[in-house]
Amino acid sequence: VVIESTIFETYHKASKYAGGGIMATWNPWHGCRKVSPGCLNCCVYRRDAEFGKDSSFIARTSSFDLPVKRNRKGIYKLQPDEGAVYTCMNSDFFVEEADEWRPEAWKMIRERDDLHFVIITKRIHRFQVGLPKDWEEGYDNVTICCTCENQNMADYRLPIFLNLPIRHRTIIHEPMLEWIEIRRYLATGLIEQVTCGGESGPEARICDYAWILEIMQQCVEYDIPFWFKQTGAKFKKGNRIYHIERKDQMHQAEKAGVNYRYERNIIK
Repeated sequence: VVIESTIFETYHKASKYAGGGIMATWNPWHGCRKVSPGCLNCCVYRRDAEFGKDSSFIARTSSFDLPVKRNRKGIYKLQPDEGAVYTCMNSDFFVEEADEWRPEAWKMIRERDDLHFVIITKRIHRFQVGLPKDWEEGYDNVTICCTCENQNMADYRLPIFLNLPIRHRTIIHEPMLEWIEIRRYLATGLIEQVTCGGESGPEARICDYAWILEIMQQCVEYDIPFWFKQTGAKFKKGNRIYHIERKDQMHQAEKAGVNYRYERNIIK
């Protein structure tokens, strides 16, 4: 089954984020199943619902082969100057239903070693299912980002994450749901960046600025780049809770000025 990606554009040419960076996205399949607290108010489910779609139905998209598609001149449509390629933003790269498609996706990633693919996952425990035989210690053009929305998920996923053969590792706490301690994981020297962000949408849970500052401080202690990505819709600072519109959430996070050693498009 092949579906059109109607909720998110499968490919954003020079799309802006974080105040001026660029990125591309590749969604080889669409749909996911909720696996942990961070999934409660999933934006894919929310946006699919507007179109009467069932987000738990997982299918290949018409853009499955985007990395190897060429224009009429025979030139790849995705080019390195468009930034890192954020992969499976409408699903999870390691979702069970995609096991039969993943080997072909890995093959395209291997072929396009001039691009850098960023894969964000809540299923790091399934990382080795269908892993390419030539993976060894990891492809240099792949960053795996492990998402940990609370302490329980950090303590479950990060030990697995750190013991896998991955060349480039980052962590994201988004939606960040509570105070999180990750010093022992940062101390390994294997984490290249940490990102934090609040939750968007009408049912968003609170993100406390104190939690953001705590993770930033932990990153500073271990000299690891830190990016405060977005405030979320309900942002607590001190004793006040601010309701922030979606269009302002990234800008307000950047205005906080708490990023550490973070450079836009640090991944080439």
